[in-house]
Amino acid sequence: MVRNIIYIIASILIFFIGMIFYGIILNIREITLPEAIHNKGLKKLQNVRIIIDRKNYHLDLYSNGMKIKSYKAVFGRNNSYMKTFKGDYATPIGKYRICRKDTNFKYYKNLQLNYPSTKDAAEALQNRIITRKEYMKIKYSHDYNQCPPSDTPLGAEIGIHGIGKYNFIFKNLPFVFNWTDGSIAVSNENIDELFSVTKVGTQVEIKN
Repeated sequence: MVRNIIYIIASILIFFIGMIFYGIILNIREITLPEAIHNKGLKKLQNVRIIIDRKNYHLDLYSNGMKIKSYKAVFGRNNSYMKTFKGDYATPIGKYRICRKDTNFKYYKNLQLNYPSTKDAAEALQNRIITRKEYMKIKYSHDYNQCPPSDTPLGAEIGIHGIGKYNFIFKNLPFVFNWTDGSIAVSNENIDELFSVTKVGTQVEIKN
């Protein structure tokens, strides 16, 4: 009985290690951002924009409308079509901007987005999820280019961030595993690259 348990545990460990090794091989093929920029014949990026595809689990970086590089991304552990309230663990869909860059974040680095947008807030007001006063608080933050308040039923603090201390394991998984509270997660190495070419005000579009 004990021997069978040991065999099962050993088989699971071997399978898991094999998956990680396969993921490492896949990631070796990924080129760096400087290499991608060079391959496009560019010296630097201009008018940077990010488009995120929830359906295909990737984040695309653009410069002057030209796609420069794609990154593997994962999302909120709730796969609902639309984020509707704080704590539903869904990733929102819409057009946003980076409103804060944080280098002291739980998951390494974070590019906070100005979610909820005024469009999100208007729909929530219409559906009676938030009050008129809460809508005006959100609108005020957008009018003055601030990150929206987190104390409304819609929440806030959605961003693009790294993985943190478990980066080696999660970045090398050869399958998709959505684990965030609603944000977009990429590897620590990839958030480093995105951090280097984005700024407060960079446009981010999240598509279903």
